[in-house]
Amino acid sequence: MEIGDISNELLKSAAKGDMDAFEAIYRASSGFVYNVALGVTGSREDAEETVGEVFVKLFESLRDFRFKSSFKTWMYRVAVNTALNLRKKAAGRAARHVELDENIGMAETAGEDNVEKSVTDNYNRDIVDNMLNTLSPDYRACIVLREMQGLSYDEIAKALDLNINTVRTRLKRAREILIKEVLVNELH
Repeated sequence: MEIGDISNELLKSAAKGDMDAFEAIYRASSGFVYNVALGVTGSREDAEETVGEVFVKLFESLRDFRFKSSFKTWMYRVAVNTALNLRKKAAGRAARHVELDENIGMAETAGEDNVEKSVTDNYNRDIVDNMLNTLSPDYRACIVLREMQGLSYDEIAKALDLNINTVRTRLKRAREILIKEVLVNELH
């Protein structure tokens, strides 16, 4: 089951305290929340912490969900806001680098082609993470939801509780910053 497959009945059961239903929701949506959080924070550790916080919030507030928006949109909003808050708290801490993918060790035993691909993938991911780190958390959230998660402008506006024109402006500015970053890196 994936997040889009979660039924209203399952949500209502979980809201009434059915732990099996809550666990099914967790299994169906925790990967989704992790990916959104990783895109926003750029840190596996922060993404894992965000997942924990999101599901505590979900457990405490699921009974307040009114089905006015889709559960997926609601989860986007909670995940992004939680990740942004965590990122803002961490702004004073030293910048961290995303650790190498754990699959490198497995790739090394599978052959040189896989090792080269894993190293290249990690290098590219580090470049993307470094570029995303040049953006403010608000710009980063918009660009991650649009370019990495594939949300429409309207979905981003709903997920972040923003006016659609604000989303357009943030995406435009984020793209301008990223383009400048690419040009600066090419000159060096």
